[in-house]
Amino acid sequence: MSFINGVLSNKILLAAFCGWLVAQVLKTIIYVAVNKSFNPERLLGDGGMPSSHSATVMAMVTSTAFYFGPDTFEFAVTAILALIVMHDAMGVRRETGKQAKVINNMMDWFVQMDSDISPEEKLKEFVGHSPTQVFFGALLGIVVGFIVCSL
Repeated sequence: MSFINGVLSNKILLAAFCGWLVAQVLKTIIYVAVNKSFNPERLLGDGGMPSSHSATVMAMVTSTAFYFGPDTFEFAVTAILALIVMHDAMGVRRETGKQAKVINNMMDWFVQMDSDISPEEKLKEFVGHSPTQVFFGALLGIVVGFIVCSL
């Protein structure tokens, strides 16, 4: 029971979770506003504006700086982790999304040709983030980190 109480009272973990949650809700609202349709996959899915990856790690970095200070080992580890996650979200994950789009288009083309290739479930195209999405996700994470630490 003390483990659960410890997890639930961990402000750094709580800030990171809140950063993710707020980003996912905002991402869904923005998707509905732009596309005029609700897609429940946006609530838990990757990609989109703002980056929940960035919001999560930057909320963690901000709350770590708040509790331990910017000159500590804990801050250094979370800051480096945040840089890796945000770089990956803009790089590898974004390129994966572009490749998925091309492969999905190729599959549509093969289906139109009546080829023997069966049309499997399409690949996810929303997996990465643009630099703007990462920036606003990071900004959101900083704000959420300060709010959670202030409570």
